[in-house]
Amino acid sequence: MYWLTTRNVVVSIPKLRSLSFLLRSPLYNYTSFRSSPLLLSRQYGKLYFIKDRKNLRGIAKASKKSKVANDNELNDKELSHIIWWQERLQMCRKRSTLHMVKRLKYSNLLGLDVDLKNGSLKEGTLNWEMLQFKSSFPREVLLCRVGEFYEAIGIDACILVEYAGLNPFGGLRPESIPKAGCPVMNLRQTLDDLTRNGYSVCIVEEVQGPTQARSRKSRFISGHAHPGNPYVFGLVGIDHDLDFPEPMPVVGISRSARGYCITLFLETMKTYTLEDGLTEDALVTKLRTCRYHHLFLHTSLRRNTSGTCRWGEFGEGGLLWGECSARHFEWFEGDPVTELLFKVKELYGLESEVTFRNVTVPYENRPRPLYLGTATQIGAIPTEGIPCLLKVLLPSNCAGLPVLYVRDLLLNPPAYDIASTIQAICKLMSNVTCSIPEFTCVSSAKLVKLLELREANHIEFSRIKNVLDEILHMYDNSELNEILKLLMDPAWMATGLKIDFETFVKECKCVSVRIGEMIFLEGESDQKLNRKKIIPSDFFEDMEFTWRGRVKRIHVEEEIAEVEKAAEALSLAVTEDFLPIITRIKATTAPLGGPKGEILYAREHQAVWFKGKRFRPAVWAGTPGEEQIKQLKPAVDSKGRKVGEEWFSTSKVEDALMRYQDAGARAKAKVLELLRGLSTELQTKINILVYASMLLVIAKALFAHVSEGRRRKWVFPTLAGFNSSKDTEPVDRADGLKIVGLSPYWFDVVQGNAVHNTVDMQSLFLLTGPNGGGKSSLLRSACAAALLGICGFMVPAESAIIPNFDAIMLHMKSYDSPADGKSSFQVEMSEIRSIMTAATSRSLVLVDEICRGTETAKGTCIAGSIVETLDKIGCLGIISTHLHGIFALPLSIKNTVYKAMGTEYVDGQTKPTWKLIDGICRESLAFETAKKEGVPETIIQRAEDLYLSVYAKKNSLKRNDSKGQLCSETMVDGSEKAHLQWSNTRTESVHHKTNSMTTMEVVQKEVESAISLIYQKKLIQLNSLEDTSELAAVRCFAIAAREQPPPSIIGSSCVYVMLRPDKKLYVGQTDDLDGRIRAHRGKEGMQTASFLYFAVSGKSMACQLETLLINQLSCQGFPLSNIADGKHRNFGTSSQLVETLTVH
Repeated sequence: MYWLTTRNVVVSIPKLRSLSFLLRSPLYNYTSFRSSPLLLSRQYGKLYFIKDRKNLRGIAKASKKSKVANDNELNDKELSHIIWWQERLQMCRKRSTLHMVKRLKYSNLLGLDVDLKNGSLKEGTLNWEMLQFKSSFPREVLLCRVGEFYEAIGIDACILVEYAGLNPFGGLRPESIPKAGCPVMNLRQTLDDLTRNGYSVCIVEEVQGPTQARSRKSRFISGHAHPGNPYVFGLVGIDHDLDFPEPMPVVGISRSARGYCITLFLETMKTYTLEDGLTEDALVTKLRTCRYHHLFLHTSLRRNTSGTCRWGEFGEGGLLWGECSARHFEWFEGDPVTELLFKVKELYGLESEVTFRNVTVPYENRPRPLYLGTATQIGAIPTEGIPCLLKVLLPSNCAGLPVLYVRDLLLNPPAYDIASTIQAICKLMSNVTCSIPEFTCVSSAKLVKLLELREANHIEFSRIKNVLDEILHMYDNSELNEILKLLMDPAWMATGLKIDFETFVKECKCVSVRIGEMIFLEGESDQKLNRKKIIPSDFFEDMEFTWRGRVKRIHVEEEIAEVEKAAEALSLAVTEDFLPIITRIKATTAPLGGPKGEILYAREHQAVWFKGKRFRPAVWAGTPGEEQIKQLKPAVDSKGRKVGEEWFSTSKVEDALMRYQDAGARAKAKVLELLRGLSTELQTKINILVYASMLLVIAKALFAHVSEGRRRKWVFPTLAGFNSSKDTEPVDRADGLKIVGLSPYWFDVVQGNAVHNTVDMQSLFLLTGPNGGGKSSLLRSACAAALLGICGFMVPAESAIIPNFDAIMLHMKSYDSPADGKSSFQVEMSEIRSIMTAATSRSLVLVDEICRGTETAKGTCIAGSIVETLDKIGCLGIISTHLHGIFALPLSIKNTVYKAMGTEYVDGQTKPTWKLIDGICRESLAFETAKKEGVPETIIQRAEDLYLSVYAKKNSLKRNDSKGQLCSETMVDGSEKAHLQWSNTRTESVHHKTNSMTTMEVVQKEVESAISLIYQKKLIQLNSLEDTSELAAVRCFAIAAREQPPPSIIGSSCVYVMLRPDKKLYVGQTDDLDGRIRAHRGKEGMQTASFLYFAVSGKSMACQLETLLINQLSCQGFPLSNIADGKHRNFGTSSQLVETLTVH
């Protein structure tokens, strides 16, 4: 969506706007905010804006005096603006701002109280002049240049203090009007703060130069700063670049017979786009990815399916209402394009003859834009917890405009022919052997605005030339030439400009040559700063850097020659008037406190003066230097004030300084004139420049993608078109989706940690599998691969055939929406409705765990009906579910295939393989998943008992009854076997309980027996005993839950085994068993842990036995949580020792 902004530029410069520009008609705007508490009253046929009854009485008295009454009078237009500002002031929270708001009086657009100090609005005053400017742009913060500050008064001062972090002028004195401002040097930061918070700013500059005494300087509106549209006045004269954000459009949303409609106007580019027939979900996606300046909602949105005017309360529109209600917006009515165009011109103060061009690219044969759920669930829109697709498509060092282009392409997939072209470009790029340009990226909006306002400086022209030269380099290179030709079509789609290839190259050469003829380029050396021995070099650097090195010398030869002559004259004057004095001072030998003097550069005053003290002779004797000393006079600043006691000059030096400064000013003026003239020339080539800049952005994005794709070992898919002409017919096998070796896009295949799957999809898949088995990952991976394929990108697979889908729709988990009063199931059904409405035989539909949020029986039936409908439509897709009752429903399906995520039975446990196979998987691994996530063991055990008592027998009967009924059902490998084995094991466990022996007691006995045997083997090995009858049996002591070790063990070395609630063992040694047990039980989930321990003789023996027990118990099949601690070789864990002591 961002890239539609560059599709055209109207090459025309608006005329200077008159200060008397008035709005053409009253505004009838309403916002989403609560209505203003201020009272509106009509008195004597006039409309007034009144704060309270006291003000009402005051205005009634003032009405007797016509002049005062006129000051307080508000017409309908001004009233709507006042209400708009008052609503924003209600959101202010700073204490200083609230104090200032109390001093406002809403009788004029500035909010000034004329009865307060400095509040006069008499004609000719600065306040009156600012009010005239404010009348032209009533909804912009007004900053007026006053000397070395930009000042704001009234309402604007309050906004400045609240959002720009400035302090009010004069503190919080209640007797003066609100006033604030910023120094000239801080203007950019202040504008950034205001625009970041959504405000537009009108900047008023002073006419620089001398003025007559007691006369006010003339002022003019120099420009505006809007969100996404910065202030560029004066940029032509500076020597650095300006960061230029992406332009922010004015957005209008309406409803038509085809669906939702979104219109975007870009004032910077003088273009607009209109997309109709959008679904609510697709529209919200566009709003989420678009930073806009203003939002307008058409009254057609109020007429929803329920017929109520309370939009979003019933029927369709709740999702859109939730998105818009948290933002600033205004209602409008009438023809959407015409009315929005009028509002845009009104908002930006444009004249009526300014035209905007429709640059909408037709959506025929293009896939539908991504839905919000699809975009968020694959990370095309960054979402917390979701792997970001953009981060794996491009290298980490690729940022800015190329990333925005790729994101826009994913959200708005191109037509089949454009996607094929993009893939062809990427394939050529992957085989290039020559060096490639660095691809200079220039924002089209920035380029247009700087050229239109004639504020492009030499840096910007150099970047434009780099863009053109890189295109010419591609044209001249045999390997890159074909790539350049193919890039023409994607550039057309992104800009809306159709340009012939040869014409494009020819114009690029022409413009590059013209810029090269005018602009001083890096590496050239025809302009050197003046260097004079007697004058500090900093002086010439500061005075000449503002214009030297910007244009070639040949264009300013006369001006540069004059500057050099003036510099020589200045050097001569300083040499004649100051050097003899310096020589005299140096020749004078005196103790401390002697004469001092030197020639210095007074940077603040842009002058070279003599600075000295005690240099005047006590007796004038006609010695060298005395005549020059007599000519000295105190140095003065531009206002005639004495600079200081130590600064001196002469008439000759002052004249030379004036001559040099005037020559420098003329040279600067000439350079700026040439730069602005070049901007005017290039305005006729603006379409070529916009097209060229976008082409290089695309080239950089695709080269970056190919580089990252090759590193990740991704492949180019085969793009296939659908041959079926009837939406109701099932797709052909040739039109199916086949991806071999598909891996999750967020895994790096190079690291070898991804499970590969083959997806051969000729129809709808009904997918089952255990929790954590990879169903969601498969859906997300297939969706991303399909989307990348239809965009022309590489895919994470070994090979792939991807049809030209007309829509890719992915639905994952749903959350409730309290703002809309909708449960999670309602939200899910709303999204399913959008999918079912839009699905065709050429769509890819992916739904994860359908109908999970409602009662099982009815949810199963709804899911079955949805599967039937999608089967009838004939679309490709995957529907995953845990509702196994769906297989018992009498479904009327012809093209649906049962698929499952595989499991395997290993060491008595069922584990997922994450492989896609044929059949049905009824194993959910619910208990294992809950256990893995730390659900208390008691809850898991109780759940297992309940399952056995209620469902085990029922499932067994169902399996017997269903034999022969579901002939197509193929059980997943290991799943049924695991279920039966688990049931038998659990039955034996229950039988054990009836014999009054708990599972924990069994484990304890087994561990105790193993410990005794291992301990005796260790003693035999250490003492070389042949008669084992001499060995005393080791005695283990048990410490159950809520028990402590006896006092007798204090201070003794011991080895212990902790029997954790999760049935794992932990082996340790300690000299403080009580403290160690408390430490273990203090950890989460370990409060009920029990222990076995036995005392040993010494710390060394305890350490050896600890390591030995860890290795031996692990070898015997006991699950240990600290098995890594058995690698301490210093304590007898060498392979030889372990092999020797293995217990049989």
